[in-house]
Amino acid sequence: MSRRRLYPERPLVGVGVLIRDGERYLLVRRAAEPDAGLWSIPGGLVELGERVKEAAVREALEETGLEVEITDLLGVVDKIDRDEEGRVKFHFVIIDYLAEVKGGNLKASSDALEARWVKPEEFPRFRMSPTLVELLRRIGLYPEGGEKK
Repeated sequence: MSRRRLYPERPLVGVGVLIRDGERYLLVRRAAEPDAGLWSIPGGLVELGERVKEAAVREALEETGLEVEITDLLGVVDKIDRDEEGRVKFHFVIIDYLAEVKGGNLKASSDALEARWVKPEEFPRFRMSPTLVELLRRIGLYPEGGEKK
């Protein structure tokens, strides 16, 4: 089976982890495509034989250095990007979770240019991935108003 991310043969299953610490949420600025340079949440692909929640906990630790406990399922997002000719360049089915910090020390990995704790009222100041804005709006965390362009 191919795990090719760019121009995949089939959708790839991934996880996203919205990590909460009190009233703050962790954002990471993506180093790689899709959405390189935009703010998002930690996440990555589910490995063969790995349960989805285990993948979420693993990805959170790998990308942030934080140990987390999954507290809720937030939903499923389709991330489909097409090139200029209309071919599918990226296709991820992402299962998003809410998690609480249980330990560790925050340190952005090579997958993230930086990581930052942010309160919901500060979200519009960050250029976020469209799928993250969609998620935050759906769960009522993105304040009404404009997005940073």
